[in-house]
Formats: sequence, C-alpha cells, structure tokens
Amino acid sequence: QVQLVESGGGSVQAGGSLRLSCVASGRTIATYTLSWFRQAPGKARDFVAATMWSPGRTYYPDSVNDRFTISRDNAKNTVYLQVNSLKPEDTALYYCAAKTSNVDLRFAASYAYWGQGTQVTVSS
Repeated sequence: QVQLVESGGGSVQAGGSLRLSCVASGRTIATYTLSWFRQAPGKARDFVAATMWSPGRTYYPDSVNDRFTISRDNAKNTVYLQVNSLKPEDTALYYCAAKTSNVDLRFAASYAYWGQGTQVTVSS
C-alpha cells in the first residue's frame, strides 16, 4: 500500500506561482509512476502531469503548455508540481496519484493510489 499526502495549495492572484508537494509513505516510490490531476467543482478529474519511474521521463497534456513542471525526489519519496503563471481557470482541487505501470497516464481510473488533494484558488 502507498499513502499519499499533498500540500502546498493556497489562494493566489492570477500570474502567481505555487509549488505543490506530495509525500508518499508505505513503499518507496522509485518504481512508481506519479501523476497530478485536478478537479474543479462540477467537472471531471483532469490529468495535469506525470513522471514515470524511468528516470527523467515526464508527460504533460497540451492544455498546461509549459506552465506546469513535475519533478520527483525518490530519496525523499516526494513528487512536486511547480505551477506558474496561474490563471483563474486553474482553480481546482489538485490530487497526487500513483501506479506501477507507465501506460494510460491520462486515465484516473488506472491509478491505484490517491491522496486527499490540496486546494488551489486563483483570483483575477
């Protein structure tokens, strides 16, 4: 079992930045794919970024362009999401997720482990 705990969310103005963290416990994350999703009220949970267990491999949907950067520190069992140039439409609950495979990255249902989420609110 893997337990995930997110932190780092908050309320910021448009154009600001945040660094989200997700600390894993229970098992080492070195061989896990780790991803971030977000969910706004009344909307589906959307894929934001993934870092695969193969070192250095990351994947982003086109919708986030280069504003988001995912990274991992296996020694600290932690994955990060740096979010820059925030927009009001980035307002959502951001979730960390983990799984052992590196396929179907965009599909929330394919992830076995989830955190409780950290809220990001961007005001205009």
